[in-house]
Amino acid sequence: MFRNLRFYRITSPWPKTEEALSRVLSENPFSPCGAYSERSAGWEAPVEYDDAPLCRRVNGCDLLQLRTQSRVLPVAAIKEAMEGKVSDYRNRMAQEPPRSELRRLREETKEELLPKALLRSERTLACFIPQESLLAVNVGTDAKADWFIDQLRTCFGEFVCVPLTFNQSPGELLKRIFLGETPAGFALGRECRMQDVSDAKSIASWRGFELSDPSIRRHVAEGMNLTHLGVEFEQIMSCVISQDGVISKFKFAEGDAVDTPDTEDPIARMDADFVLLAGTVQRLVATLKKLLGGYATAND
Repeated sequence: MFRNLRFYRITSPWPKTEEALSRVLSENPFSPCGAYSERSAGWEAPVEYDDAPLCRRVNGCDLLQLRTQSRVLPVAAIKEAMEGKVSDYRNRMAQEPPRSELRRLREETKEELLPKALLRSERTLACFIPQESLLAVNVGTDAKADWFIDQLRTCFGEFVCVPLTFNQSPGELLKRIFLGETPAGFALGRECRMQDVSDAKSIASWRGFELSDPSIRRHVAEGMNLTHLGVEFEQIMSCVISQDGVISKFKFAEGDAVDTPDTEDPIARMDADFVLLAGTVQRLVATLKKLLGGYATAND
């Protein structure tokens, strides 16, 4: 269900019920990308059935889904379509078009091609856990996370949302785990990435290795910066945690779904998956909060 986790704390009021949150999200519902628009975004129901609300609340936690639709217009297609316009300009003006004219021709060409371009949709899930006022967004980059937060912000009159930070650096905890400590709930995985402190482009990665090997640990002991570490948590899931607290490659030990029959109703199955996900994420963050000295003051 989720592969990546970027965490945010929301300190402004959050709707108390599924119906209230759905009404808030209806301020920015998804609508298809217009003929002359490059991108559109809005909220849609995370489950499909008649009159489904724009969120799903299960066991007190909320599941949200943002749909972003864009028109696929390759640069090569624009360049090829411009060739005739540039040739016409040369014939009329007996000179090469200046940069300003090339920009105008490019925009004109894009406007002509946009209605013919194919549409592509991307769906982004997020989970809100009220016990920690925590929003976990399933995106792989900061830019996509910012886009998600911006779409959410347009729905609220008041919306205070900040990246989750702790009083102590997650990087120090990762280093302790890597060098042999076993804080409650955590175990060393089989993947890590390091960076030379004197050369940001000098990066070393290990995947599928026994990281307790002295030849690997030696690099950190001698000063390389451990930026990412694979860990296991409570023997039920594994992930890679970055020194900034971003989680990737999130995976449950027995796969992505709860052990339920294939014949079970898909909505019930999704709800079961979501309950497992939300509960695990809540325990993971609570454990990190304890080990890292609580949330940073700016997040309180």
